[in-house]
Amino acid sequence: MTSSFESFSLHKTVLRNLKAMNITEPTPVQQQTIPALLAGKDVMAESQTGTGKTLAYVLPILEKVDPAAKKLQALILVPTRELGAQIVQVIEQASAELGVSAQLLIGGAAIGRQIDRLRLHPQIAVGTPGRILELIKLRKVSMHHVKTIIIDEADQVFHQGEGQETEAIIKSALRDRQLCFFSATLPEGVRRLAGRFMTDPVSVDVKPEQRTAETLEHLYVVCEERERIDTLRRLVRTLEPTSGIVFTNQVEDFGEILSKLKFAGLNIEGLYSDAGKQDRAKVMKDFREGRVPLLLATDVAARGLDIPDVTHVFHFDLPHDADHYVHRSGRTGRMGRKGTVVAICAPNQLFILDKFSKALGIAFDRRMLFEGRLAAPSELPKRTLQRKAPEEVRGGAASSAGNGRPAEKASGPRNGAGTPRNGAGAPRNGAGSPRNGTGGAGRTIAGENTRKGKNGRKADSKNKGAPRWLKEKQGKGPQG
Repeated sequence: MTSSFESFSLHKTVLRNLKAMNITEPTPVQQQTIPALLAGKDVMAESQTGTGKTLAYVLPILEKVDPAAKKLQALILVPTRELGAQIVQVIEQASAELGVSAQLLIGGAAIGRQIDRLRLHPQIAVGTPGRILELIKLRKVSMHHVKTIIIDEADQVFHQGEGQETEAIIKSALRDRQLCFFSATLPEGVRRLAGRFMTDPVSVDVKPEQRTAETLEHLYVVCEERERIDTLRRLVRTLEPTSGIVFTNQVEDFGEILSKLKFAGLNIEGLYSDAGKQDRAKVMKDFREGRVPLLLATDVAARGLDIPDVTHVFHFDLPHDADHYVHRSGRTGRMGRKGTVVAICAPNQLFILDKFSKALGIAFDRRMLFEGRLAAPSELPKRTLQRKAPEEVRGGAASSAGNGRPAEKASGPRNGAGTPRNGAGAPRNGAGSPRNGTGGAGRTIAGENTRKGKNGRKADSKNKGAPRWLKEKQGKGPQG
């Protein structure tokens, strides 16, 4: 493998700029991708978050564009304005004094200003598919000289419903253009789609068996739904993150969640897709510069963000699937740095972590808030553990004993002891279940070993408001 940027025969000015950026050695994805792009090959590159994918395609682009030609020669499609702005910044740093210009073309911004700036004839455009296609239809962006098209966070670009726009953009370019897909996750559906437009693509998969960075620590805490905000507050007070991102799935109630977190005393601001351009830019500036230590974000808003100083990621809501967990968690532990990821989950969500553990090959360690610290269950006195984690002690959901993962055999979702359906501690039939046993989690009645039948429940319903003399009469039963 190539161990230096000099061996790629890059422009001396670019090499000098890389040193000024404190970038001295290519990462594995850069080692495999840069030669393929310089050779003009189509590429599908899948690599962990924070491994240098942006420079993996920016450096070959800078080597191939002609600064003297005042025509658009390369196009980079992105899912969000924040990622686009970030890429433009990387291009400007790497191309300083090279005479190459890049322009950001995103939806939600004034299209008139973007058209005015296009008159400066940038060689590289970075933008969202909807806005790029709009400008193509207005004949303000010409694809006739575009030799390279990069789709960053490709799975998200197509997932957002911009697949048709992206396909139209690809078809508007010349047939001999170079097409490249980049992401930390490239599902089979996206790969099949890419195959329709690519010619003999080079596939780059950096450690496909390892989906998250080795430097990440994956933790989880269990609490009831109503306790999530206070649990997050206590986690922040305990861990004292220098810079942390809090992820939520609640797009419609985003403002309400943000207000509650602020009311709980957290110094936090929000980044969400419906906010105005200036508001989002201010939030990101304050977060990058450390004036705001916490950022509440949705999956779309924070996709692809590269903020090196992020030390913690909190899953306020568990992600929808393992791929989303990869992208969220990848906001920390970037480029070999250490990072901590903490998932907040309800007792009935532990099976989700078990699925993530199997899909991603990672171990989740259980932690509990105790006396101002985050402790493993094994570090707590048994009496305290019984009080704080009845779902574990009484045959419930998960344990960090042993391998540190949510334990499927001891508490898996279907068949093991303590499972929700058949084992001891199960919700319906086992000892200690919420309906029948003596150790259920909050809904049991000690000593109740029989379940009321359908007729019994109907009788209770009918007699709920009956007078005392009628209840007493019924209680005595028939007189013999």
